[in-house]
Amino acid sequence: MSQEQDSQILAELVKNYMAGEGKRRKWDLAFRLLKYVVVISVLFVVFSSGDTQHSMDIPRSAHVALVDIEGPIASNENASADNIIGALRTAMEAKHSLAVIMRINSPGGSPVQAGYVYDEIKRLRGLYPEKKIYAVITDMGASAAYYIAAAADEIYADQASIVGSIGVTMGSFSPASFGFTEAMEKMGIERRLITSGESKALLDPFSPLKEADAKHYKQLMSDVHQQFITRVMEGRGKRLKLNKQLFSGLFWTGERSIEFGLIDGLGSSAYVARELIGNDKLFDYTQRPGVFEKFSEQFGSGVAQALMRASTDGSLTLR
Repeated sequence: MSQEQDSQILAELVKNYMAGEGKRRKWDLAFRLLKYVVVISVLFVVFSSGDTQHSMDIPRSAHVALVDIEGPIASNENASADNIIGALRTAMEAKHSLAVIMRINSPGGSPVQAGYVYDEIKRLRGLYPEKKIYAVITDMGASAAYYIAAAADEIYADQASIVGSIGVTMGSFSPASFGFTEAMEKMGIERRLITSGESKALLDPFSPLKEADAKHYKQLMSDVHQQFITRVMEGRGKRLKLNKQLFSGLFWTGERSIEFGLIDGLGSSAYVARELIGNDKLFDYTQRPGVFEKFSEQFGSGVAQALMRASTDGSLTLR
């Protein structure tokens, strides 16, 4: 057999091997993808079954509805207006719910989100006058969290709870909270900012602070603060003991809050249910993301990146 024939046979063997290897890798990738699809599907079936209790397992006997408001109040958090309002509506509409307890543990957050919830609580109280809505503050009910609590029929807290902080502040990590002009000058950095409106770069941290801009922003904050005060006074009415400190942004313990009329008494959710409502059977209506939803949020981007890599190099890796 000539050397040329040997080369042709070797080339053919290599070609066949590579074709077989390519098919093998494609099948291997397909089986891996199928495996992950099956695992995720099983997780969905297992964990999503526990997320429908509010639509399937609402008690058919008298009970007290519980809605947790925990963590920052913001549109992208668990304590968003959509989640809170959805839970409150379901709780108030439930045939056998006697009353609703909002169990609050939050440092505050968005006045807009709090305003949405406040308005909805007032609306629901008008629709269901026979059902009271109580606010129970655990560790903290401050700022926007107290904004929401003020809409309730009554507010209770522990003696050591933190209550109040009726004020407005600029976000601690907002770019407008810092100024870098002196540092830029020392480093020889020139700021080139082009806008189509004289106030378009309001409070730009890389430009000198203009007195007119600061005045405008303070007025904006003052307007929101006054809206907050109006809602608290509307919600608490004559129970408030007005003084200079009340709307200064200060906060107090639950025990001291009684003196200001910020709360109606000391007590936990169990106390309110048992002693004030007369039924100690609590049912949780809180809308929380299910385990599968959390799983999807945490790993979704990783899976997408892995699939992109798989389409190019034949491998699949979850990181």
